[in-house]
Amino acid sequence: MNSTLIVNVFRFILLLAIQVVVFNNMNFYGYVSTFPYILYIILFPVNGNKTALVVSSFLLGLVLDMFSNSGGVHATACLILAYFRPYIFKFSFGLSYEYQTVKLNDILTPERFSFLLIATLLHHLVLFTLEAFEFSFILEVLLRTLLSTAFTLLLSITIIYLIKPNKR
Repeated sequence: MNSTLIVNVFRFILLLAIQVVVFNNMNFYGYVSTFPYILYIILFPVNGNKTALVVSSFLLGLVLDMFSNSGGVHATACLILAYFRPYIFKFSFGLSYEYQTVKLNDILTPERFSFLLIATLLHHLVLFTLEAFEFSFILEVLLRTLLSTAFTLLLSITIIYLIKPNKR
């Protein structure tokens, strides 16, 4: 079996388990929720199979919806993030993305930070909009999106640096 496949399967299971066991039970003041499971979609190899990314992202969201009884909002948000991921890469990295030379688990540069920020913001905006599903809650949706994005981004950067391979 390919080592990349094994790493991705392990990352899928580990991030899903951490989200279900730890972070689904954490909600700060009703406005801040952290969703580090999106790191699976974000850290999926740039040159990986796009169909595999979309299908596995849907499964990731679907399993999380089953555990959190959320009616499909995570699956939809994950699908949208997986679909728009190449466009976010192209926006953030430009020609580096065209030549497949992007590595997200290196030193945090403005390009990497902008990619993480836009991807997290997109996921959270879709998630909270579908969760509220009413235009009168737009301010609450925006507040929850901004606060949750900040905390998820901080946690995601921390996780990326904890699992970063050592340079020898």
